[in-house]
Amino acid sequence: MKLLHIAPHLGGGVGKAHAAIRSVLPDEVEQTFLLLEAPRDRRHVDTLRSGGAHVTIAKGHDHIARLAGDADIVQFEFWNHPRLFECLACCDFPAMRSVFWSHISGLARPLVPPGLVAQAGRFVFTSEASLSMPAVATLGAGAGGKIAAINSGFGFADAARRPMRPGKIPLVAYLGTVDFVKMHPGFFDAIDALVGNDIRVEVWGRTDLSGVVAARVQAMRYPRRIQLRGETADPQAALADADIFFYPLQPDHYGTAENALIEAMSLGLTPIVLDNQAERAIIRDSETGFVAHSIDECASLLQMLLLLPELRDRISRNAARYVAENRAPAQAARDFMILWLGLLAESARHCDFRGAIGECPADWFLATQCPPDESWQAPGQNGKDMPAKGTLAHFEHVFGGDASLTRLRGPAHAHGPRRATAKRA
Repeated sequence: MKLLHIAPHLGGGVGKAHAAIRSVLPDEVEQTFLLLEAPRDRRHVDTLRSGGAHVTIAKGHDHIARLAGDADIVQFEFWNHPRLFECLACCDFPAMRSVFWSHISGLARPLVPPGLVAQAGRFVFTSEASLSMPAVATLGAGAGGKIAAINSGFGFADAARRPMRPGKIPLVAYLGTVDFVKMHPGFFDAIDALVGNDIRVEVWGRTDLSGVVAARVQAMRYPRRIQLRGETADPQAALADADIFFYPLQPDHYGTAENALIEAMSLGLTPIVLDNQAERAIIRDSETGFVAHSIDECASLLQMLLLLPELRDRISRNAARYVAENRAPAQAARDFMILWLGLLAESARHCDFRGAIGECPADWFLATQCPPDESWQAPGQNGKDMPAKGTLAHFEHVFGGDASLTRLRGPAHAHGPRRATAKRA
């Protein structure tokens, strides 16, 4: 079975997931990963290559189409990356058996274009929470297994749950994206609200020490409770001394499988999360962790866990067992084998991806921002020089000078249709 995976790159959670799955796939699965831009982080690329996969950089649309024609199945590693949308709209793909593995939930912006789901041979989400979306539920009801969810977040394979440490002051940890696009700013309010001495909290992730997160720490009543540890290449070591994983995220965050949460649970940390759909798909409230409905409730739960080591131990055991039994690479590999074999029994067909997402960069960007019947509100210049992934600034950075994107920032589009139908300049 020859699989071609088309991905913008293999950094972060996507590369980590594929490296783990590759290690447990049968030998007869031949994988080629075709990257649309050169990798910045080679760790997962090197792991995939050492595991027998081929990794190459796309040399143009003809090269992509030729490799797609040679594959039994073409799997798109999907998120709202400008280069992937350009590939889908501009590449003259042959008839093929296509799979999309969506690494965004679609529950909030960035959205998953419904037309893309309809065109795909199979559309797979990384979170069961995504299956509740009305558009997906409608498509899935009559699609005969076309839509599925396959997890991409796994615990540490060699994780050993640490024993209780009587008399030790519990350590609270957060690991992940440290900005208020994803992390809830109420994190610091909850820590400030705790009663007691020697409260210790470690925050792992990229932090601008002159930015808004650091400023928020300095504005706390008890800023010394927080230690900003920066990025780590070894999450298992970073969490080795922690007891509680405090992971409150914004309600409209873009995450799906939440690798950091699952990894922490595999180590036996007791998690506290907010009542968001992606986290609810992972945590069983009061069994494998706690799901809070507000920051105030987060503070109350933290206070309770700091005081009750027996409760922490019970939840710790449940969390580690749940991940070991339900979030392993072998399960994802088995699910994909079933999906791929089912797709192999079907004929290759042509897909109209361009019709689903549009013809120019503005169309591609808007396809992830608002449904066709909603208007686009121009953001002005805020954040124009900060091309975070999938943002308008990111599209402008990739397609510099594109006329359709320039018009999106103008007042003429503040109340216009979703699609900017101008051809690419």
